Amino acid sequence: MRLAVTGASGQISLALQQLSGPECAVLVLARPQFDLAEAGNAEALLRQMRPDVVVNAGAYTAVDLAEQDAARCEAVNAVGPGRLAAACAQMDIPILQISTDYVFDGTKTVPYEEEDAPSPLNVYGASKWRGERVVAAANPRHVILRTSWVYSPGGRNFVTTMLRLARTQNSVDVVADQFGCPTSAQDLAQAIMRVSAQVASGTAGQQAFGLFHLAGSGDTSWAGLAQAVFDHRRLRSGCATPMVRAIRADQHAAKAARPKNSRLRCDRFQRVFGFSLPHWSLSLQACLDSLTDDAAPTGQAP
Repeated sequence: MRLAVTGASGQISLALQQLSGPECAVLVLARPQFDLAEAGNAEALLRQMRPDVVVNAGAYTAVDLAEQDAARCEAVNAVGPGRLAAACAQMDIPILQISTDYVFDGTKTVPYEEEDAPSPLNVYGASKWRGERVVAAANPRHVILRTSWVYSPGGRNFVTTMLRLARTQNSVDVVADQFGCPTSAQDLAQAIMRVSAQVASGTAGQQAFGLFHLAGSGDTSWAGLAQAVFDHRRLRSGCATPMVRAIRADQHAAKAARPKNSRLRCDRFQRVFGFSLPHWSLSLQACLDSLTDDAAPTGQAP
């Protein structure tokens, strides 16, 4: 199988590239040859690459910055993906589009299902919702995967930020009234590989196309996730760890509003594809075990 992937330096794309091998070659659509914000030359590049499936893992993910950079965010998250999906349709190539829990406003008190109406609170979420719609309209052979709270051993994410702060702070203020499903980029990459194989071979049938939620099992708050990171560090290294000071979302300085409830129900995905992602706490432990404290990369909280 040949997989063409956008978002060369993103967490999910990097995790997919690490899985590239004889059974599945991961080919990267990246600048300067390919710019997701434009995607005008997508068809020509795809004809050269001849992928079996295209995975659009690229995105504008700077949630706060997007409030002042809406045009660029829209281009990367909606306009470009629509053109990429159309190019795939011209060549009868399925496209797998990564989306987000931020399409919801978080007012629901139970996990969100695929049938729930999106109502994004910020520019980023609105652009990702439009991206879902334009991809679906441009290519009937689409798989849209909404996920949440993605982290990995490297790059800019909440987990790496907490590791950095653990080395320098005695206490850390973390939002405790927003809840979601932390999701390992490594788990997502393995799932994408399995889904792509089923889609390319046709083993999942027509039911494989459409909208699905895919996130780590279980849920927690940002404060709960931070505490889990600190607890692992203390047990593993014996180092002192910061105290987590739970705060409300309205006490956290952020330009973009976030949903208080980002929890996703993933039953449909499990029914169709036959598996689910591990519990977030197990995947977090695997991620942290892969890092040494001194090598923990610098990150930025979402």
